[in-house]
Formats: sequence, structure tokens, C-alpha cells
Amino acid sequence: MADGGQRHVRVAVIGSGFGGLGAAVRLRREGITDFVVLERADAVGGTWRDNSYPGCACDVPSHLYSFSFAPHPAWPRNFSGQRHIRAYLERVTDTFGLRPHLRFNAEVRGLRWDTGRLRWEIDTAQGAYTADVVVSATGPLSDPRIPDVPGMADFPGRVFHSARWDHDYDLRGKRVAMVGTGASAIQIVPEIQPRVGRLTVFQRTPPWVMPRADRRITAVERWLHTRVPATRELRRQLLWGIRELQVSAFTKRPDELGLIEAVARSHMRRAVKDPAMRARLTPDYRIGCKRILLSNSWYPALAQPNVDLVSSGLREIRGNTLVAADGTEAEVDAIVFGTGFHVTDMPIAHRVTGAAGTTLAEEWKEGMAALRGSSAAGFPNFLTVIGPNTGLGNSSMILMIESQLNYLADFMRQLDVLGDGIALDARPSAVQEWTRTIQERMRRTVWNTGGCDSWYLDANGRNTTAWPGTTAEFRRATRRVDLAEYEVLRPPGTAADTGRRIAEGVAA
Repeated sequence: MADGGQRHVRVAVIGSGFGGLGAAVRLRREGITDFVVLERADAVGGTWRDNSYPGCACDVPSHLYSFSFAPHPAWPRNFSGQRHIRAYLERVTDTFGLRPHLRFNAEVRGLRWDTGRLRWEIDTAQGAYTADVVVSATGPLSDPRIPDVPGMADFPGRVFHSARWDHDYDLRGKRVAMVGTGASAIQIVPEIQPRVGRLTVFQRTPPWVMPRADRRITAVERWLHTRVPATRELRRQLLWGIRELQVSAFTKRPDELGLIEAVARSHMRRAVKDPAMRARLTPDYRIGCKRILLSNSWYPALAQPNVDLVSSGLREIRGNTLVAADGTEAEVDAIVFGTGFHVTDMPIAHRVTGAAGTTLAEEWKEGMAALRGSSAAGFPNFLTVIGPNTGLGNSSMILMIESQLNYLADFMRQLDVLGDGIALDARPSAVQEWTRTIQERMRRTVWNTGGCDSWYLDANGRNTTAWPGTTAEFRRATRRVDLAEYEVLRPPGTAADTGRRIAEGVAA
């Protein structure tokens, strides 16, 4: 429906990764078809579209890293690669009839809440929209973070981030720098090491690396999962249950993680024979404080003769010479940054202006906070998928996404019951109490006590990303919308709104 040149929809979903596509499916299953999915790129897939670097794969088992409502019995491996996960998301898009709702190349440039009409005004690269409800599913791993290194502007070679891989650049025989040793880097290095002339890895902090129990899923298993769905579901439940049992060690008893550290050290010793090298690769913090990485090829690659490990971060660039913080120098032809993403300072927050005329980024300057990971105070009818304190350290984010989709579904039901033109705004007191409880529980987790500086923590040192409990607990917490935690907004001038304002002492 057009409204003064703007196209009006009941719901606008931002992003077409797992969160956005999941929201679209859930809306359709709730009987809501008046919605659009605004995607800045030209295809669905989110982080699994953007991250196409060599060796890109998931570190969560395939049968758990998929929607419960869209099982895929034919996953080829225990841990599937980027190509297969992206194909799965394309299949979900077609199976659930989402194509008519997709708007590609429609980057959202700004959203503003209209307090008079109780709706969102949305400026996109493909024109303007208005929407009763906005679901932000941009994801925390969507906008790459590249450090501002002095001299980078004058570097004569090629520079790119792991999430924006330059497939036109041939690395064969080149001198390449890999900056960072996180989840992407430990997949990239073993893939490119045999091809490059020399590879210099800049390691600011060594990661804990565990064996990767990956293998090809046999044809018999795939046949059985297709013909007897109960076997597929049993596999998923076993994978889920094992990870649920691990949660208490991360969130309540970090000292119990010592046994896992012993496994990680043994894994390193088998591949790295040099004691001095092992010392440089051994973390000085508790395992789990940073993301635990899985790889069978990371350590063997570092031990190859054409690989140099610099145990220091990158300090500056002088021409084609990279200088580490410890003074080590390396001449390179290309720099690959595996330096993570804008997680605690999501760029979308700067583009969302709420009821008070302030942006979400301004409201979150002391740290991200949202009721049940979904609703920020002062931003009515605005829900975030994979919002503050919904991240996991040991299980599948798809489980958390589906819990938030349950919350979205009930949010829409509550709006329907309350009537047309109604909006729900999270009460500041409810957001504060939810956040206080989360932060109190966070105090004894490995993420806060493990002795590291990780991307789980924001600039103020608060953990605003991780969930300090089980996925089952989060599902219970997001099963229903509690209207007592929200202020019900009605269009100005209605009898109900006048009564509310009189009761609040703001009208004569």
C-alpha cells in the first residue's frame, strides 16, 4: 500500500541471513504476508554470503546449525562449508515462498519513529517505506572491523578483510600477511599456506584450539535421515544435549575447564614439536574466555617452513614493510585482515532514531541493552534478532534465533489483540531489571573471569554479547511477551491516549 509516495507494510525485516529469513518464515506461518525483507546485497545468505574466503566453514555441527522447521537430511559433512550453508539458505527461501518479499540492493540508510502515526519511516537505497513493526536481523558478524593502522593508506599492495575476500587477486607466490588469529584466520592460513610464497601471521593473542571432529557423512546416514526422520531428530537432540551439559562450566564453574585445556595442549603438542613455538602459541587465559576454535590443520600449517609467526600485533606500515609492536618487520605484497566485526557497536544502531529523537547508538553509549535480547526502551515496535546478550560460546545460534522468533510471533499476536494502530514500547524499568540480572549472572562466567580481552566485551568492559545460561532457559524466557514489561502506545488524540496522558499528569 502506498502512503504519500511511501510504500507501507505491516512488517519490515532488515537482513536476509538466518535471522531475517527465519523471521520471514515465522511471519508467514503466523498468517502475516504484508511484509518485506530489505537486503543491502543482491542475494540472501547474510554472513554465509559475505564470508567466502578459502576454507570457510561452520564450527557447529550441521544438523544443529539449521532450522528445526527446515531440517536438511543430506548435509555432506559433520561441519559443513560455506557453500553448502549458503545453498541451504537459498533452499529455505524457495521452500517457504519468500522470494516475493525480498527487496535486494535495498540498504537501509535510516529509520525514524513517527510518534504521531506510531509507525517507522524507513529510507532505503530502493526508496522509502513505512512499517508498523521493524525486525532488525542485520547480525553481529556483518560489518568487518579493520584497525586504523598508521601508514596503511600508502601501502602499495592489496588489502582486504576476510569477510570481503578478493577472489580476483592471485595469491600464488606472493608474500602475504595474515593479521589476526581468530576463527576466520585459522581456516584461511592452512588453505593458502601451500600457495603463497611466504606467509607472515601477526598474532596479538594466541587462541585455544581444539581438535575438529569433522568427517564426511556417509550415504547410509543420509539415506536413513531421509527415510526415517526420527533418526535425524535424535542426532540433533544428542548434539544439543551435549552442549547444554557444557554450559555450567562456562557460566558457573570456569575452574572445571582445566581438563579441556589439557586436551587443547595435547592437540598442540602433536603438531608443534618446538617447545619455544609451543610457548608462543599457548594462551595465558582460561579456555572459553575467548571463542574456542576448532582445527586440525592450524598448527601443522604454522609449522611449515614458509610461515612466520609474529607474536605481536601490527603497529604500523612503512611502504610494503609491516612493523609489529615488538619491532619485527616483514615485507609483504598483500594484507589479509582477520580482525573481526563491529559486534558491540553495530552500525545499524547509528541509523535508528527512536521516540525521543536519539539514535539507538546514542542510547547504547554505555552498553547495549534490550529486554529479552529483543526490545530497546524508546524504540517502539522495533525488535532485534540476535540482540544484546544472546550470543553463545558453545552451541548453535540458530537455537537462539528460533527463540527470538517465538517472541516475535507473540509480539505480533499481542498487537493484533490490542487493535489497529497500537505500538508496544519496552519500559525502561523492565530493560534495566533484565540487564541487571544478566550482568549479575555474568560476573562469574569464564568470559568475565577468564583473564582475557575479547570481542564479547564492549569499550566499557561489560559483556553485552553473550547469554549466561542454556538455550532451553532462553527459550523459556522468550516464549511469551509480558505486557507488564511494555507501555502500550495509542495514536494521539484517541480516547485511550487522552486518558493515559491525564493519568500521567501530562494533560489538563
